[in-house]
Amino acid sequence: QVQLVESGGGLVQAGGSLRLSCAASGRIFSSYAMGWFRQAPGKERAFVAAISGSGRNTYYGTSLKGRFTISRENAKNTVALQMNSLKPEDTAVYYCAAGLSPDVVGTGPRDFGSWGQGTQVTVSS
Repeated sequence: QVQLVESGGGLVQAGGSLRLSCAASGRIFSSYAMGWFRQAPGKERAFVAAISGSGRNTYYGTSLKGRFTISRENAKNTVALQMNSLKPEDTAVYYCAAGLSPDVVGTGPRDFGSWGQGTQVTVSS
């Protein structure tokens, strides 16, 4: 089992930036892919980004590439999500998640086995 703790959420104006971070413990960090999801009120949890265990391969949700960047530091057991040019529709609770293998085998919630508690991101217009 992997324990995950997110940080870095908050309130930002449209056009601004935020950087989310997720600290992991419990397994060898490079042995599993990591992902970020988000869930807005009344909506299903949606895929944001994922990165393979080595960090070589990254994946993004529709229309997010170019504004969001996922990265990881295996030596520090952390994964980050840099979010730029934020829009009000980016408002949601953001969750980091640990994959089940070093590769990103899918981008659905079922492809990830452990979840953090979430951090709120609010973008005002």
